[in-house]
Amino acid sequence: MPDQPPRRFPPPPSFPVNSPPSPTAIETNPGGASTASTFISQRPTAPARTGSLTIEGLVREAFEKGYSDIHLGVGEVPRFRERGEIIITRYPQTDEATFNGWLEEILTPAQVATFQQTLEYDGATQYEGIARVRINIFMALRGPSLVMRLIPLKILTIDELGLRPVFRDLCEYQKGLILITGPTGSGKSTTLAAMVDYINNTMTKNIISIEDPVEFVHQSRKSLVKQREVGIHTLKFDNALKAALREDPDVILIGEMRDRETVNTALKAAQTGHLVFGTLHTNSAVKTIERILNLYNPDEQEPMRVQVAESLVAVVAQSLVRTTDGKRKAVHEIMINTDAIRDYIKRGEVDEIEAIIPQCTFDGMCTMNQCLFELYESGIVNEDTALAASPKRNEMSMMMRGKI
Repeated sequence: MPDQPPRRFPPPPSFPVNSPPSPTAIETNPGGASTASTFISQRPTAPARTGSLTIEGLVREAFEKGYSDIHLGVGEVPRFRERGEIIITRYPQTDEATFNGWLEEILTPAQVATFQQTLEYDGATQYEGIARVRINIFMALRGPSLVMRLIPLKILTIDELGLRPVFRDLCEYQKGLILITGPTGSGKSTTLAAMVDYINNTMTKNIISIEDPVEFVHQSRKSLVKQREVGIHTLKFDNALKAALREDPDVILIGEMRDRETVNTALKAAQTGHLVFGTLHTNSAVKTIERILNLYNPDEQEPMRVQVAESLVAVVAQSLVRTTDGKRKAVHEIMINTDAIRDYIKRGEVDEIEAIIPQCTFDGMCTMNQCLFELYESGIVNEDTALAASPKRNEMSMMMRGKI
C-alpha cells in the first residue's frame, strides 16, 4: 500500500460539441481495423472507480512529475517512465477488478466490448489543461495491460528544443520528402511538431496530416492545418494519403511510412510539388534509404533509386540522451540530399554516403558522433552517456582524446 492514500480527483469535464473529446470518449483504432462507427462520443453517466486511484489521477501525477508514460496491468504494480527509465510506484498490485474499473472510466461499454473481441485497442484522448494521452490496451500473459503516453498540449518550438538552424532551412523547401527517423520514443513526433509549428506560424500553407493516432494538436494560424486520424476521420491510411493529393495541400505529414504503397504515394506527392514529412523506425540515413529500396524487388530498384534520389530532401536520424542536469536532449545524424549524395543514390552506392556526411557540415549535415561530441564538449552530456549513445564507440572515444 502507498505511504499516503492517493488524492481523489474530480471526473474529467464534459466538453461541448465540436470541442476535444472527454477522456471517456476515446478516439479509437481497435486492432488496426476500426470503422467510423467505433468512435462513440457518449460518456458513461458515472465513470467507475476502484478506491481513489483513477486514470485521471495517474495522468495528473505523471504530468506534475514530468513522467512520459504510464504502465498498468493486472498482476503488476503501476509504473511510470521518467526520462527513459521505468519507475516503480508504491501503489498496490493491480487486480482484475481495479483494471476493469479503469477501463470503465475511460471507455464506453461499446469500446470495452470491442477490446474484448479484438484483444487490442488503440486510441488517444485529451485531459484539458493537463496533456493529450495516447492509449494502447492489450492482452498479456497475466491479463490485460494498458500503456499511456503523455503528449504535451504545448508544442515546443525549434528554438526551445535547441534544434540546429538547418531544421528551419528544411521547412523552407517547397517540395520534396523529409524523413525523421529513429526508434520508438526517440522524440520524432516532438521534432516534427516543432517543424510543422514553424511552418504554421511563419507561412501561408495548407497542411494536412494523417496520423494513427493524432498526437500533437495544431491550431491553424498563418497556415491552415487539417489533422486526420485513422479509424475516426478515415477508414484506411492509404485512402487518406491518396485523397490528400486532391485536397490542395502544400504540406503533407504522414505519421509513418509503413509499406511500399505508402512510399509510392509519398514519392508521388513529393514529385508533384508538395513538401512531405514522414517517419521511419531506422537509426541512420543510409539504413533509411536502404529500407525504402528494399521494399521493392531487385528488378524495380533501379527506377526506384532514381525516384528516391530526385524526391528526397533530407533524412534526420534522431535519438535521445540523458543530460548532466537529469533531462533529455535529442541528438541527430542529418543528411541533406546534395548533388553528390544524389549521384551515389542513383548509382546504388548508398554505403558511400556515410563517408560524405561528416565532411559536409557547411551544408548543415552532421553525424551522430559529431552531434554527441558537441554536447560532450559543452558539458551537456558526460563521457559515459556519449559513448553509450554512439553508433561508433571507437570513433567517439578517439574524438574525445583528440585523435580525430
